[in-house]
Amino acid sequence: MPPARSGRTAYASPRTIAALALLGLATLLGPAAGPAAAADNGRWSVFPAPAAGAADKSATGQERQFFTLQADPGTTVKDKVSVSNLSNDPMTFQVYGADAYNTPRDGGFAVRGPDETNRDVGSWIRLAKNTLTVPARTRADIPFTLTVPAGASPGDHPGAIVALDTQTEKGSGSVAVGVRRAVGARVYLRVGGPSLAALSVEHVTVSHGSPWLPGTGGTAATIHYTLVNRGNVTLSPRLAVRATGLFGRTLLNRAARDLPLELLPGQQVSLTEKWAGAPALDRVTVHLTVTTAAGGVHESAAASYLAAPWLAVGLVVAGLAALLGWYVLRRRRRARPARETAEEPETEVIGAAASGS
Repeated sequence: MPPARSGRTAYASPRTIAALALLGLATLLGPAAGPAAAADNGRWSVFPAPAAGAADKSATGQERQFFTLQADPGTTVKDKVSVSNLSNDPMTFQVYGADAYNTPRDGGFAVRGPDETNRDVGSWIRLAKNTLTVPARTRADIPFTLTVPAGASPGDHPGAIVALDTQTEKGSGSVAVGVRRAVGARVYLRVGGPSLAALSVEHVTVSHGSPWLPGTGGTAATIHYTLVNRGNVTLSPRLAVRATGLFGRTLLNRAARDLPLELLPGQQVSLTEKWAGAPALDRVTVHLTVTTAAGGVHESAAASYLAAPWLAVGLVVAGLAALLGWYVLRRRRRARPARETAEEPETEVIGAAASGS
């Protein structure tokens, strides 16, 4: 299963204004790639409890950075979670299980708050204690069971066990802000059965920026796209970008690289890719290719756009329109005297005969 990172988050009490939306396990809000690190915020930490008989050599006593569990539908797994108070004062925590999801904009690993409804692994976790007071510089281990329902779908069910500080921090400034902080350990549960790795690349668009006048600055483009995990396993996607111009000329060719996220089953994220030095004038097609090491996923999508210095084009069009208007007006003015002369009526002079005497 994909590794996790460390991190922290804040939870806003329902009766206060939120400064940040909860949670801090191993980077609950934010990218999640690379080796795991301590799931703590400097005051307390949450980890899987050390195995029985394991040497306790670290400040928090953790061996495992997160829970990696496997179970079949209808079975129960037993384990323990450690909550370590790293401060010099006693602390009281609300401890609970939570479902995980990807934040839509950047794919960060986030979990449900204590007042939200869990419908997956968060609701399957039963802790021996849900409220816990831990003395200063002390670690407490809490047993828990995770019971997989008989009808649970196979594949990955990510979540976390969270320790939320019951003390609300008071904010500063003219606006009253209350923040409750939390730290937790991720839970990666794999339910037995067929696994499917499937992903789609959707909604590819390109926004193009260029200087007002050609030659007065650099050009850039931003590639927007959405990744959708349509399978039942967590994916660590890699992205390759290629752009071609008129007649198939290669304008950009970026080799595949790891994206800083774990794409959870059933989740989708909208991401962007910056392209400095994009052409100022060309017909461009951008090709995205996403692959994964696990499951052999290989998906691609493309989008085209016309790059042009639109201000300069607008000025040229406006100039041509003004020139055409001047020319038409001049033609009309020249034609008017000739038309008036042609339409002037002839005067017939009839002289009266003079009578002689």
